[in-house]
Amino acid sequence: MSRITCPVLSTRVTTAEAAAEHIHPGDNIGMSGFTGAGYPKAVPTALHDRMVAAHDRGEDFRVGLWTGASTAPDADGVLAEARGVSSRLPYNSDPTMRKLINTGEVDYVDAHLSHSAPHMWFGFYGNLDVAVVEVTAILPNGLLVPSSSVGNNKTWLEQADRVILEVNHWQPREFEGFHDVYYGAALPPDRRPIQLTDPMQRIGDPYLRVDPAKVVAVVETDRPDRNSPFSPPDDTSRAIADHVVDFLRAEVKAGRMPPSLLPLQSGVGNVANAVLAGLDDSEFTDLIAFTEVIQDGLLDLLDSGTVRAASATSFGLSDVGVERFLDTISSYKGRILLRSEEISNHPELVRRLGVIAMNGMIEADIYGNVNSTHVAGSAIMNGIGGSGDFTRNAFLNFFLTPSTAKGGKVSAFVPMASHVDHTEHDVQVIVSEHGLADLRGLSPRARAVRIINNCADPSFRPALLDYVERAQATRPDAVHTPHLLGEALSWHQRFLETGSMLTKD
Repeated sequence: MSRITCPVLSTRVTTAEAAAEHIHPGDNIGMSGFTGAGYPKAVPTALHDRMVAAHDRGEDFRVGLWTGASTAPDADGVLAEARGVSSRLPYNSDPTMRKLINTGEVDYVDAHLSHSAPHMWFGFYGNLDVAVVEVTAILPNGLLVPSSSVGNNKTWLEQADRVILEVNHWQPREFEGFHDVYYGAALPPDRRPIQLTDPMQRIGDPYLRVDPAKVVAVVETDRPDRNSPFSPPDDTSRAIADHVVDFLRAEVKAGRMPPSLLPLQSGVGNVANAVLAGLDDSEFTDLIAFTEVIQDGLLDLLDSGTVRAASATSFGLSDVGVERFLDTISSYKGRILLRSEEISNHPELVRRLGVIAMNGMIEADIYGNVNSTHVAGSAIMNGIGGSGDFTRNAFLNFFLTPSTAKGGKVSAFVPMASHVDHTEHDVQVIVSEHGLADLRGLSPRARAVRIINNCADPSFRPALLDYVERAQATRPDAVHTPHLLGEALSWHQRFLETGSMLTKD
C-alpha cells in the first residue's frame, strides 16, 4: 500500500538526486535523527555527490548541519567525507565528523538538547533554509506519521523555508499512534506551563504537521536505521549496576522515594544497559521511564513487566532489539510514547516528575566536577547531549563510569577535571565498579575523601590522597577546595606525553 496518500504531496515524489538540488551552498539544514534512529537515508548521499562534484570544479559547497542528536555514517559520515559541513549542532558521534570538528574544519556548537530547538526559534543559529525529515507515512490530510525518532523534527518542519520529506517503508506502518508531539510551545513572554504531570500523559498530537506549500520534494526509501550493537554486561558494568540498585534500595528504605521508585532516565551505552539489567534482576516493579532513548535494556524491562511504560524521543536498539520490537510492536502501543526532545528533555518536566537520572562520564575530579565531553580538555568526544538537562533538574542523579581506561593507564578520577560540563553543585552520586560516593550534603574536602576512597582505582588512590594532603599543607589559609595549581592538570599532561597517567615510580 502507498505510504503517500496526500493528493498534493504525492505530486512531489522524486529521486534523492533531484531532491538534493533544492539544497544550496551556504544553506543551514535541519535533519531528522536521534541516536542513529529516524535520520534521512537517501538525500545525504545524493548531497554528498553534489558536494564532491562542486569541489572537483573548484567550488565551495558546505552547509550548516543541525539535527536532534547523532545520526549515522550515511548521514553525518557521508557529508563529513565530502568536506561539506561548515558547522554542526547539537550532538555528534560520527568519527569522521568528530575528526573534522577537532581539527577545526567544522565549527561545533555543543548544546544542551533541550536548548537546541528554542535557541533556533530565538534566532541564535541563523536562518533554517531546508528541513530534511524522515517520516513513516503521509496521510491524506497531509499529516505526517513520525518514524523511530522525533528529536527536533517539529521545529525543523515549522521553521524551515523549504522541506524535503523522506518516506521510509522500512519504518513500521504500525508506528501511527506511538507519538505525542506538543504544539503548545511559545516564545517569551507568551510561554505557559507545560501541563504534563505523568510521564505517559498525552499533551500533544500523534502526528507532525507541515505546510504543504513548503514541501519541495518527497523521496521514498526502504532502509534500516543504524542499529547499535549491544554488548552483554561485563564484570565492571555489573558491579556498577549492583552499587546503584543497592543505593536505590536504601533510598526507598529511608522513605525518600516509593517502592516503585521515581521516573528513570538512562543515558546511552553498555554501562547504562547493565544498570537497567540490574533493575530487571531486582525486586523493583511497576517502574516507569521518562528518558531520551529506548535501548535494549529498557526494552527488556518493558518485556518483563519491570517497567510498565516509557516516554522517550527515540529508539537506540541493536539488530536483535529491532527484530524483537518489530515482531511484537502491537504489544508496545500505549506503553511507549515518543515526544519531541524539547519535551523529553525539558527542565520543567524533569524537575516536576522527580526523575532519577543515570548518565556516563569521561572523568570526574576529586571534588565532584564532571567532564562528559572532552578528552584531555580539548578534543571533543560526542557532546553533552541531554545529560545536563537531566542532571541539573533530577531529584537524584548518578554518574557511572569504570574507574580506569586504556588498560588501567588512565584514571577516571583526577585532581582537576580537564573540562567541566557538570559542576560539583549539581553532581550527587558517582559510581564506579569499586563503590559509590554519595556527595549530597558534603563539603568539597569531604567529597574528595569519599570519591577517592570509594570510587578511584586502588592503583591511583595513593597519588590522589597525597595530592589532597599536600594541597592542604601548602596553603593552610585556602583549604576549602585545596589545589596545587601548578600540578592540578599534570596527570593529563603526563597522559599526553607518555600515554599513561601512572607515574614511573
